[in-house]
Amino acid sequence: MKEVKVPRKLPNPIDVHVGSRVRMRRMLVGMSQEKLGDQLGLTFQQIQKYEKGANRIGASRLYQIAQILAVPVESFYEGLQAEHATPQGFSEQPGNFSLDVLSTSEGIQLNSAFFSIADRQVRKRVLELVKTLGAQDMQSDRDDDAA
Repeated sequence: MKEVKVPRKLPNPIDVHVGSRVRMRRMLVGMSQEKLGDQLGLTFQQIQKYEKGANRIGASRLYQIAQILAVPVESFYEGLQAEHATPQGFSEQPGNFSLDVLSTSEGIQLNSAFFSIADRQVRKRVLELVKTLGAQDMQSDRDDDAA
């Protein structure tokens, strides 16, 4: 008898978005998956599944998570309309920014470090440095493509 492989069901993009926003907020407050799970009466594996969008977060559970992480529930949905809107024109234009970057460990560290700089002028100079480095990197990519 031939074995039939059933394709895995892909997570709903909205569940992935909400889960990534939970992860970003959890990391911003410096909480581990285990600690969040303990406060919810869940295992850290369940928190992982929520954060990846593999398991959908129910309304009451999302409310509990929002209370623990001290944010309004709607913060988990921020950016959702823009992310799932029909693209207008070129979607890969230089300078387009994805919120996915902020949910990475590096993005969270960069954001936290940047806002820990008290002097506004220093923050402006750091921002200009990053823009300059980004522009140089983009120019280098264009030069490589042209060669």
